[in-house]
Amino acid sequence: MPPAKKAAAKAPAKKAAAKAPAKKAAAKAPAKKAASKSTSAFNKAMKISPELAAVIGGDARPRTEVTSAIWTYIKKNNLQDPKNKRNILADDKLKAVFGGKKTVTMFEMTALVSKHLS
Repeated sequence: MPPAKKAAAKAPAKKAAAKAPAKKAAAKAPAKKAASKSTSAFNKAMKISPELAAVIGGDARPRTEVTSAIWTYIKKNNLQDPKNKRNILADDKLKAVFGGKKTVTMFEMTALVSKHLS
């Protein structure tokens, strides 16, 4: 018997099918008009006590802006405890706001500050 024939050469590799061009993203809906300022509890302007006004200024502000202003004051005056950044070392102005406490945590701060808002 004659030797078996070698298997036929493999068919050439199929070329990757050309991908269809990606469809353009659907046009976005026009941006909604900005709603008038909400008067939720966070956005409501609060009166500030004289002690707190000595630290952040005397105008009425929303609670969120008061917190931001206090943090700005703390960082500007380097009042965070270098060993534990969660603690705030009060200077004379902040002691009046913090009820005479020399050191408070950032979590205590919000409760102490809320007493100075009405």
